[in-house]
Amino acid sequence: MASHPHPVTTADGRVLSVREAGDPVGVPVLVLNGTPSSSLLYEPNVRDAEEKGIRLISYDRPGYARSTRKRGRAVADCAEDVATVCDALGIERLCVWGISGGGPHALAVAALLPERVAAAAALAPVAPFDAEGLDWYEGMGEQNVVEFGAVFEGEEAHLAVLERDRQEMLSATPEELAQAWRTLLGPSDREVLSGRIAEFLLENIRIGIEESLDGWFDDDLAFARPWGFDLASIRVPVLHWQGEQDRFVPFGHGVWLSERIPGVDSRLTSEDGHLTLYEWRIPEVHAWLLERFAS
Repeated sequence: MASHPHPVTTADGRVLSVREAGDPVGVPVLVLNGTPSSSLLYEPNVRDAEEKGIRLISYDRPGYARSTRKRGRAVADCAEDVATVCDALGIERLCVWGISGGGPHALAVAALLPERVAAAAALAPVAPFDAEGLDWYEGMGEQNVVEFGAVFEGEEAHLAVLERDRQEMLSATPEELAQAWRTLLGPSDREVLSGRIAEFLLENIRIGIEESLDGWFDDDLAFARPWGFDLASIRVPVLHWQGEQDRFVPFGHGVWLSERIPGVDSRLTSEDGHLTLYEWRIPEVHAWLLERFAS
């Protein structure tokens, strides 16, 4: 099963663009991709979903690809959109995983939809910008430091940085992606960033940003502002994964979150970076989620 994007309308009249793949009658698992991105699903993850009996679902966050922008959205607003998607698809109970910029959104869904979410996984999520005791930028690659620094310089400066990066993403080939992300790649990420994963990441990003920067811009703002929910309120099972070699989202973010999500199963691994989680870890994530759904 695989589908082209199809629209779901929210109560306030916005459109959310939704994709489905995997087993159409399987356990629903919602995917929240990173920043910037779209709802495109990685083919190896789709095959794993088919083998495990998972109905894999994703959607473009507001402002990306075909989803209507929601100006000023908070991370917490994701929960209402997920509930809308579930209602439209007839889903009463599901699991969710989010990676990178999708990670905080997965935590929001876990915190705010406990009656619907059986379990959640957050892979390399950023910590809140106001995280007490955390040097938010320590260990972060220069490109992300510049991007988030521009958030606090005002809209014009922020958009200028994103537009520069957007043009690089739109013109790059998969072979050039490692050079484009040169300050963000640790050894393990540099090793895996070739072939199918490079092609997928580039296509995923391009679909999300080729028409507009709105989704990327609004994601950045949402991460830099209060998220709109309390991590301590999470009561559903959560798997958290962070690689020590990650320069997109530094290891310190993972350590901070591992100490503050109630009951979390936290995997802080020396061999992982950021992109390796997409390439190596999703079958294990799917298996973990299915075990919690069944119980």
